[in-house]
Amino acid sequence: MLDAIQDDDSSEPWWCCMTEDSCQCAITTPPCHRRMMRTPTIRTCLKVGIFFCIAFLLFLANLESCTTSVNGGDITKVALRRQTQEVHTQTNSADLQQQEDCMASLSEQEERHSAEVTALRSQINSLKLELQKHTEKVEQLEEPNRSKDGKFQEADQSDLVNFIQQQMAKIDVRRTVHDEYEVVPFMSLTSKLVYAVQTDLSRKPAERPKGDKKEDLVEAVYFAIDVLKAQSSAKELSIEHFVDGIFKNDRTIGTYYDFIFKDPNHNYYHKIELLRPFSPLQKLRTHVVETSRVLVNIIIPLSGRIDKFRTFIERFQSVCLDNQIRVFLTVVYFGEEGLDEIKNLLKYLEDTYSFHEYRVVSLLESFSRGRGLQEGVYSWDGPDVLMFFCDVDVAFNKEFIEHCRYHTVPGRTVYYPIVFSLYNPNIVYSSMENTPPENNQFHVHRDTGFWRDFGFGMTCQYRSDFLSIKGFDLDIHGWGGEDLHLYRKYLQSDLNVVRVTDPGIFHSYHPKECNTDLTPEQYRMCIGSKAMTEASHSQLGMLAFKDTINMTLFKMGQPPRPGNEGHRKR
Repeated sequence: MLDAIQDDDSSEPWWCCMTEDSCQCAITTPPCHRRMMRTPTIRTCLKVGIFFCIAFLLFLANLESCTTSVNGGDITKVALRRQTQEVHTQTNSADLQQQEDCMASLSEQEERHSAEVTALRSQINSLKLELQKHTEKVEQLEEPNRSKDGKFQEADQSDLVNFIQQQMAKIDVRRTVHDEYEVVPFMSLTSKLVYAVQTDLSRKPAERPKGDKKEDLVEAVYFAIDVLKAQSSAKELSIEHFVDGIFKNDRTIGTYYDFIFKDPNHNYYHKIELLRPFSPLQKLRTHVVETSRVLVNIIIPLSGRIDKFRTFIERFQSVCLDNQIRVFLTVVYFGEEGLDEIKNLLKYLEDTYSFHEYRVVSLLESFSRGRGLQEGVYSWDGPDVLMFFCDVDVAFNKEFIEHCRYHTVPGRTVYYPIVFSLYNPNIVYSSMENTPPENNQFHVHRDTGFWRDFGFGMTCQYRSDFLSIKGFDLDIHGWGGEDLHLYRKYLQSDLNVVRVTDPGIFHSYHPKECNTDLTPEQYRMCIGSKAMTEASHSQLGMLAFKDTINMTLFKMGQPPRPGNEGHRKR
C-alpha cells in the first residue's frame, strides 16, 4: 500500500488548496498518511443514501416543472397559430369575393365591347360596300378617259382647260342685245348687304346673303384676296380692304365678279375680275385703278325749280367739296326766269370754297332733257372727260362717284346705275307725327322705296364714247323716251353696259304731272311711273281699304288706323 502511495506522491490531494503558496501539501504530510483509514458505519451509509434520495426527488420535481412550462408555451403558440390561420382564412375569403366581383365586371365590359366591335365591323362593311359602289360609278364615268393600259389620257385634261378658256373668252365677246329686256343686270355688293332688283320671297331691295349665296360670295372674295396678295404690290391686302363689287349670273357662261379693294398703303384701288365658268374660280384679269385723278363732269339740265336746285347745291358741297373730290359742274338752264338765282348759288360756292370748276349754259327754248344734256356735252372744251348725266332730284354720296369712276372705262364700258327711288314721304311716314327731313329718308328698304329698274336717265360715260354713238335723238320731245333711246344705242354698240343696283344714288320723291300733249306711249309710261313712285303695293292697298279697315276696327272696339291719306303737309 505504501509503495503505491509513494508512487502517487506527485498528484495533489482533493482537499489541497488551489494556490501553491497556501498549500502545505508539499511540505507537510497529511495526518491520513500517518494512520490507517476507518471503515464507514451503517448509520453513515443510511444518511448518505437518504441524502441522495432526497436530492434525486428534488431533481425529478424540478424536471417536471420545466417540462410543464415548456408544454404550456407550446399550447399558447398553437392557439396563436390557430387564430392567425382563422384571420388568414377570413382575409382570403374576402379577397376571393372581390376577385369574383372584378371578374364579373370585366366579363360584362368584355361582352359590351364585343357587341360594339361587332356593330362597328358591320358599319365598316356597309361603308365598304357603299365605297365600292361609288368607285364603280366613278370608274364607269372615267372609263372613256382611260387608254388601253389603264392610264388617263393627258388630252382629256387639256380638253377641260380648253373648255375653261373658251368660257372665259366669252366674257369679252360682244353679244348683240336688241332692247333693255334682254339685259341681265348686275347685283351690287358691299361688306354688309347685297342689292338686287330680282328679289326672292323676302321682296327686300337690300339683304344679307344667306346659304349658298353667302358661301359663293365669301369664296369669291377670299379667292380675289389670294390672287391680289400673290402680286408684289398687294402683299398686305386683307378682307378689311374690300370696298364693294358687282356680280351677275350668265346662264351660258357662269358667274362673273368685279371686285374693288383699297390699297392699304397707296391712294388707289385694286380691281379684279373673276369668273366661275361652271367650274372652279378662275382669274380673268387684274389692274390698278387710280380714281383720285379722274375728273367727273356732272351735267344737269334745269328749268325753274330753284328750291330743288338749292337743295342739290347743299348736297353737292357736303359730298364733293367737303371731301375735296375732283369734279366739274355744268348747269344747262332753259329760259331766263330764275337764271340769276342759279348764278348766285354758284357764286356762293366760288366765294366759300374757291370752287371755279363750273359752267352755266343758257338756252332760250322749251325744256328738253336730251337737248340740255347734249349741249352740256358740247360745251366741254377740254380733253376726254368722264361725264355723269344727273337730275336735280337725284341725291348721291361720295361712294357713288367712286363707282362712276372705276366702272366706266373709255372705249370699253359705260355705267348705268339702277337708282333707288323714294316713295311719297306723306304716305310712308303717315303714322308718324312729323315727316323726317329729306336727308334722313335715304334708306334702302322695301317700305321706303324701290329699285327704279325702268329708269335710264342716270348714267356715267366718257365724252368720246357718247360722241361715237352720236348722242341723243333730238327729235324726241317731252318726257322720257330720249334716255331709253340712248341706252338702246349703247346696248347695240361695241361697248359693254354695266347695269347694276347702286345703293349710293337716290331719286327723291316729287309729284309727277303727265301732260295730255304727250304721245300715247309717253303718257302711258308717265302714268306707270307715277303709280309706282307713290307707295309700295301694301301701302297703296292699305289706303284703298282704309275705310273698311277703320270700320272693322271700330266694331272691334279698337282705335282706327293712324294715317293721313297721304295728303298731310310736310
